[in-house]
Order: sequence, then C-alpha cells, then structure tokens
Amino acid sequence: MPEKPRFRTVIEPFIIKSVQPIRMTSVAEREKYLKEAHYNLFKIEAQNVLIDLLTDSGTGAMSSEQWAAIMRGDESYAGSVSYQRFEKAVKEIFGFTHVIPTHQGRAAERILFSVMCRAGDVVPNNTHFDTTRANVEFRGAQALDLVIDEGRDPASIHPFKGNMDLEKLEALIKRVGAGKIPLCMLTVTNNSGGGQPVSMANIKATRTLLNKYGVPLYFDACRFAENAYFIKLREPGYENISVREIVQEMFSFGDGCTMSAKKDGLVNIGGFLCTNEGDLARQEKDLLILTEGFPTYGGLAGRDLEAIAVGLNEVLNEDYLLYRISETKYLGEGLTNLGYPIVQPPGGHAIYIDAKALLPQIQPLQYPGQALSIELYRAGGIRTVEIGSVMFGKIDHKTGTEAPGAMELVRLALPRRTHTQSHIDYVLEVAKEVFDTRDQIPGYRITEQPPFLRHFTAKFEPVKSS
Repeated sequence: MPEKPRFRTVIEPFIIKSVQPIRMTSVAEREKYLKEAHYNLFKIEAQNVLIDLLTDSGTGAMSSEQWAAIMRGDESYAGSVSYQRFEKAVKEIFGFTHVIPTHQGRAAERILFSVMCRAGDVVPNNTHFDTTRANVEFRGAQALDLVIDEGRDPASIHPFKGNMDLEKLEALIKRVGAGKIPLCMLTVTNNSGGGQPVSMANIKATRTLLNKYGVPLYFDACRFAENAYFIKLREPGYENISVREIVQEMFSFGDGCTMSAKKDGLVNIGGFLCTNEGDLARQEKDLLILTEGFPTYGGLAGRDLEAIAVGLNEVLNEDYLLYRISETKYLGEGLTNLGYPIVQPPGGHAIYIDAKALLPQIQPLQYPGQALSIELYRAGGIRTVEIGSVMFGKIDHKTGTEAPGAMELVRLALPRRTHTQSHIDYVLEVAKEVFDTRDQIPGYRITEQPPFLRHFTAKFEPVKSS
C-alpha cells in the first residue's frame, strides 16, 4: 500500500527522457489554418497545434520499460512469443477466457457487433461512445443510452455519474424482449458522459439484473484502471483494496469486453476483444482473419503486443493513478475558478466544459461546442473536441431535420504522461481570455457532411450575426 501523500503537490511519478518540440504559432496563422480546415479541428495539421487535447487515445508517452519490451518483439506470423506475453497479461488482469488482439478498439467493436447483433436489435449502454454507437447502428441495431439522470446533468454532484439506470434497463428489456438484446454494455469510465466512473455496486446490480433475463454483459474497458481508482477513492469498503484486485473484481461480472489499449493500455496503437464463450470466440476469430490478421497478431506487430503487455501492468501503479487523477482535477478546478461550467466532479481522463451553459447566445443546432473548440484553438492553439450535437445530433435523412444531442460539451482530453503543469497553466490562461470574450463567439453551420461519424470530416462556416 503506497504511503499517503504528505505534501500538497502531486508530482509526476516519472522523469522525462525524450522531448518533442512545439511549434509556436500566431493568432493570424491559426485563423488561416481554421479557414483552410473548414473550421474542423480534426483537419488541422498537428504541427500547427500547441497543446493537443483532442484525445487521450494513443497520444500518451510510453515508458522506458515499454520501449525496452519493443526490442523483444517476435514478429512470427503465428504463435509468437510476444502474443503469449500479451495474452498472459490480459488474462491475469481481465480474467476472460479468450483474448483476441485487434489493431484498435473500434476494430474490436466492429467484430463484436458483427457477430452478436442483427438488424432490429437493441444494445443498451450507460453511454455509447461515437465509434461504439456507429458500429451498432451500422448493423441496423439501435444503440440506447441508459445512464442515471445525474449523468445527464453536468452540474450535479454524484460520485458515480456513469452508473447504469437499472429501472430504465429493466423497463427496456420488458418492452422489447430479452431476445432483441444480444448484449448490454457498460463503458468504464463513461467517456461521453464526462469521464465519470461506474461503481462496483452498480456493476454487480447490472449483472444480477441481466442474469434474470439471460442477457450477456460486456465492458467497454478503455479506461478500466481510472474507473477502478475512483472505486478505491469513493466507494466504501474498497479504500484498502489494491487497484489490481478491484479491476479483477469488476471484470468478474462480465462476459467479455472490448478494449482500446490506446487509453489505459498506455500505448500508441492496439486493442483487443475478450469473451468467455468459445463459439463466439471462434466466429470472432474467423472475422478477425478476414479483416485484421491471424488470431495471434490481429493486425499488430509483435512489438506492439509487447508494449501493451507492459502498459496494462504499468497503468495499475497507484502512484501513476494518483498523478493522473490529480492532473485532471487540477485542470477542472482551474476552469471552475475562472467561471467555466464543467461536468462535475472532474472525471478521470478529461474535463468537459458545458458549452450550452457557457454560450447561451448560440442555439444547439449552431453547435456551441464546436464554436468553443474553434475559439480555444484560435486564441491559443489548443485543440479540443466537441461532444454535442455535431457528434451525437440525430439526423432524419429523409426529411433533412435534425434533433440536437443531449448535452453540448467540449472535451479537453489529457494524454497520459505527456504534459507538465506549466502546459496546463497555459491552457488555463488561454481559457481565461476566451471566457472574457465569450459573448462575441459566433455559432456555426455545417456545409458538408458524411452519413456516419460526421464530426471527423464535416465542413463548417461561421453563422453571421443578424
């Protein structure tokens, strides 16, 4: 058990051995880049970003032990030693019987839903993330979010705002029938809902309810270690239990999981799909061979499997998790002190600004989250991402009408082991300038968009004030 910190400052539990230069840019340059990118921050070239908080997926720094493990990479096509190390690490931590590597999390999602879902099915989740929802809907199934009501209110204070609403889940099962629900998912932590954790009690209760109707439970496990650390901090009875043991207990209630190792695997690429059901595993491996690769490499190099095996163990280090949660909390408290409305309390991997509350002059279908993201980049070169009506608005392609998303958020996702406190202080200085001029920020409209995952490639233009 680590000693309780004696000092107020939580330091990074590592030293920096390699650095990447940041190219400084001017406001005028950034305004030019925005126009060229049609005001879509995904289209801004990375060298023109000062602080990149677009995502925490694959953007973190790997450790010296991970780089050393990469040199051991066995690139045998079938049955490599690197796969054996990877499989051993996943089984020891997650406990599932069958481990299928994929090149990233969305590939695991595609395989899972391709095998388990049919048109007309319904897949409940506390909150689906964008690729999860898209993969469900691509199969002709319906993705339903059943997070507790507190999880839909950014300002509410609740220790586990990612919890599944069990009454809504049971009502859904009774309404559509268990035969139409091939699986239920829990996203830990709940990314689209503000990086909020799910309690162990809620995980157990969800499992018990699903057992009653014979519905399997799968986890979206991207940020499993952060979720476990919140359980240790906030759930009575777990304060003296190790994070590793909490993780093992969490997954003991599941039938499988999808995982993007680019998050709590602490790597730049990779993922996996797990299941306890042998027949499902055979079908999933058949599809894997068709689209990803042989089941012992799954679209990854042996060196990538080695890095994941090390990262999955490093992420359970409680000194690291204390630093990780403290870094996010520092940013959240700083923004709150400036007057920003954020999803409270601060989550694990990111801070989510409530753009609807910050920019009441911008209507939801003029995308306040997108507007705020654009202004943070224009003012200080900070790249963030909208999680609102651009990402989750519902479009009726027959009528052309659109319903806004449930919330209008801007996510500031912190890459792991990447930024120093002075970087975060700079973000807060830029945020203050934007806050002071928030009444002048215009809305935006979409000029071009694809049918799926439009936030990646859509084009925007400012809405001129009347």
